[in-house]
Amino acid sequence: MDLVYVDNNATTRPAPRVVEAMMPYLTEWYGNPSSLHRFGQLARQAVDEARGKVAALIGCSESELLFTGGGTESINMAIRGLLATRAPRNTIITSAVEHSATRQLCAELARAGTRIIEIGVDREGQLDIARLQQAVDEQTALVTLLWANNETGVLFDLEPVAGLCRDRHVPFHCDATQCLGKIPVDAGALGVDAMSFAAHKFHGPKGVGGLYVRRGTRIRPLIVGGPQERGRRGGTENVPGIVGMGVAAELARDALADMPAVAALRDELERGVLQRVPDASVNGRPDRRLPNTTNIGFARLQAEAILILLSEQGICASAGAACSSGSLEPSHVLKAMGVDPRIAHGSIRFSLSRYTTATEIRRVLEVLPGIIERLRAVLPVG
Repeated sequence: MDLVYVDNNATTRPAPRVVEAMMPYLTEWYGNPSSLHRFGQLARQAVDEARGKVAALIGCSESELLFTGGGTESINMAIRGLLATRAPRNTIITSAVEHSATRQLCAELARAGTRIIEIGVDREGQLDIARLQQAVDEQTALVTLLWANNETGVLFDLEPVAGLCRDRHVPFHCDATQCLGKIPVDAGALGVDAMSFAAHKFHGPKGVGGLYVRRGTRIRPLIVGGPQERGRRGGTENVPGIVGMGVAAELARDALADMPAVAALRDELERGVLQRVPDASVNGRPDRRLPNTTNIGFARLQAEAILILLSEQGICASAGAACSSGSLEPSHVLKAMGVDPRIAHGSIRFSLSRYTTATEIRRVLEVLPGIIERLRAVLPVG
């Protein structure tokens, strides 16, 4: 059975060139980049070259970029590191639809005494900018928002947020994990103070991420114990992962031209499902979202049952964030959007990549309607 993988917001296939570039640093060129001998400096040179490639992808200088162990670590460093420099300010403003990396961290900080303000969204997943403007005051330590929602693909309009934060001298962290390789990213032009992301979301390896910190922004390290990353992140660098991330960034820049074709396939899938399946609906604003993502609700069903039957047919999709899979509760994102619970419980995310083919989309359209019909025939309505 051929695998149809439409769960690329969870993780992506490492590009062949990425794997090829990493291999020598796992076998022959294994030196420590902090070593002064020539063998170690070969690794240092590889890290520096990769930094330049990633910086070019996100529109920043190399000195503003540090490598981490992944997107979650980058988010933790951004939020904790900015908060630690802002005393006595003790309020974090975020949204009601953040990834669990931000949500769970904010919940932990709240238990330790930090005040957390969550800004709501409308039915299309758009941020309540007016409420955000009201919330930012002299007690605000930082604002942290995702750019693209990992479940619906909906894009926040961050320019007014960045302008507001700049005018009120409040640091602004953006979780851009889902954006790189899908839409153009320019951290400098966006006006954020910090931006987090992960390599495995744009066909790089797992276990390596990045954090942009605007020059002049005060931030405290999350991991101490060494001078690596200009003293901002201790620990011997993951040289193979960083090299792979650099190649993935280089490929992602070139592949932005492929995104209209990816969007066309996404639209074909979406139209086909809506035409073939009664009571199916799209969650989220259709004209302001990632080109690869659709979130479709199937009324009066359970997403888990749909996913299991899809998996039996070799089709990999998701009910939302991979980090929260296994939960029978409807997505917090869809709940925050006010989606009818009868639809939210049966909502599936399909996320494509530049490797997705028209044949794979046709396969989903061949299989999915029958699965929905079968489930509606055997499951109780409610």
